[in-house]
This record gives sequence, structure tokens and C-alpha cells, in this order.
Amino acid sequence: MAKIAIIYWTGTGNTREMAEAAARGVRAAGCEVRLAEVEEIRAEEALGYDGLMFGCPAMGDEVLEESAYEPFFAEVEGQLRDKPVALFGSYGWGGGAWMRDWAERTRKAGARLCGEGLAVENAPDDAALAACEKLGRDLAAMAG
Repeated sequence: MAKIAIIYWTGTGNTREMAEAAARGVRAAGCEVRLAEVEEIRAEEALGYDGLMFGCPAMGDEVLEESAYEPFFAEVEGQLRDKPVALFGSYGWGGGAWMRDWAERTRKAGARLCGEGLAVENAPDDAALAACEKLGRDLAAMAG
């Protein structure tokens, strides 16, 4: 059974809600899941999982959260080669440019990116939560 870690940062709760929906999808696909806020997991531990889901909202000028999430992602980034990875998060403005940049960065690291990154405007509605669950199932299939 594949093991997936879902590592997220949330400011308003939107990304947590998305992470929880993704976890339901991973479990529905028959995989084990660890749901962790970024401060709760070390990079070396995260890299031990069969697949990784990273969740972070757009912050400031369309970037990852800078005090905790960016340093964590920078630490794991160079070790993502051939690792199944999915990205998700919410944004309030800017059209999701941070997700396109993050997806490109992840591909350049050599990860096997699941989709193009799931960017949701503001709070996730039922359709967005269903998309998160599907992303969890899809990543589980890649990692399995």
C-alpha cells in the first residue's frame, strides 16, 4: 500500500479544507495518508513517502508563504526527481500565477507532476472539493 504525505500551510482555513478533501481521495484509493501542516513534518521524513501533495495558498506577490512553506519546499525540491507530486492551493487575486510558477519549478526538479496544479479562487466550493478528492485519488494511483 502506497503512503502519501499531504503537507500544507493555511492562513484562512481554505487550504486545510482542500487538504482534507485530498486526503479523502487518497484513502478512497486505498492508500495510507499523513496530513500535516508544514511545521509538523521534517523534509527528510516527507521524502520517505511514496507520493507527496503540497498545498499552499498564493501569498503577497503570487508566491508561496515565505516564513515556513518556501523554506520547506526549497529543502525538498532538489530531491523530488521521479517522485509523484501534486500541488494545490487557493488564491484571492492574480489569476493563479503562483501555481503555474510552482508547477514549472516542480517539473524542473524532476518530479512526476500529477496534473498542472489545482488552484482554487477563494474558499473551495463543492466542485473544488471534489476536484481535490480526485487529485488525491490520481496521485495515489501514480504512487501505487
